[in-house]
Amino acid sequence: MVVVGVIASALGIVFGLSIDWFPTIASVQAEKIKTLYDVLVIASVPIFVLVVTVVIGAVIRFRMRPGQEDMDGPPIHGNTRLEVIWTALPSMIILGLCVYAAAVLHDAEKAPAASAKELKIGVTAQQFAWTYTYPKELTGGAPLKTTQLVLPIGRSVEFQIVSEDVLHDFWVPNFSMKIDAVPGLTTRYRVTPNRLGTYPVVCAELCGLGHSVMRSQVQVVPPTAYAAWLKRKTAPPKATTSGGTAGAGNATAGKQVFADNGCGGCHVLADAGAKGQIGPNLDDVLKGATAAAIKTDIVDPNAQIAKGYGPDIMPANFGQTLSASDLASLVAYLKEATS
Repeated sequence: MVVVGVIASALGIVFGLSIDWFPTIASVQAEKIKTLYDVLVIASVPIFVLVVTVVIGAVIRFRMRPGQEDMDGPPIHGNTRLEVIWTALPSMIILGLCVYAAAVLHDAEKAPAASAKELKIGVTAQQFAWTYTYPKELTGGAPLKTTQLVLPIGRSVEFQIVSEDVLHDFWVPNFSMKIDAVPGLTTRYRVTPNRLGTYPVVCAELCGLGHSVMRSQVQVVPPTAYAAWLKRKTAPPKATTSGGTAGAGNATAGKQVFADNGCGGCHVLADAGAKGQIGPNLDDVLKGATAAAIKTDIVDPNAQIAKGYGPDIMPANFGQTLSASDLASLVAYLKEATS
């Protein structure tokens, strides 16, 4: 049993460590959490194998045989020393793992030095969308509210998370960090992105009909690209669009706005290849609609509700999260795509 247990433990550890349990690691915290997970695999596999080996060995060796159905087993007195060992040893293992896990959590939550200039970004959860707020200290003017999350690589970020309606959960799998968004409370966690790329933002708490499409993206970019994006988002709107008409929208740009804001996750729109089933089919409900009516549907979705749908399914904050030019371009695109 000992030989079998040792061999099975070794194979189990190798197998457990060879499995790619995590998505692409994209933060400093995720690297430490992955190491913790590997330690837990190494510690738990031998215990599992020990228990299973003893159980199987006992079943084979001490099983009831024909003719023993009415026999009592021999009287056995407990082994005090063995009982002390199998109580104390697991307790010490568990205590050690708890201390290690607490140290990892402490490191993950530790604030950087003041000289590191940590970013503090607000995250607002609302059925069924995420909104991000960059404070005026970053923008140099009014706070920037946007549905796009862009972070510079190598810089610590503290997310300050709130909910406007029900329980949600802000989770970036590639960062290996998540926390509930609780109505009436502000929850926080920090990460330091260390890998360039675009990663999904997921709601990990069942929050209603559109929970499965409450998704967003975080882009981790070089510091120069982050500064350029922030400058572009906070620049005052131009007096005219590419079409040359003041206040008019650019339908080509509007198609990108539609994609960036996850509209296709809830709506059908043939031109965009969108097949969402949460909200109305835009090809049907916007056909022949005026630009003013389409704009109202975006900024005040409860003003006129499509037949068969209830109120409060679509977030009502796009009037705040979309810039005037983006909103005008989205309206122009929807009118063109559904005409």
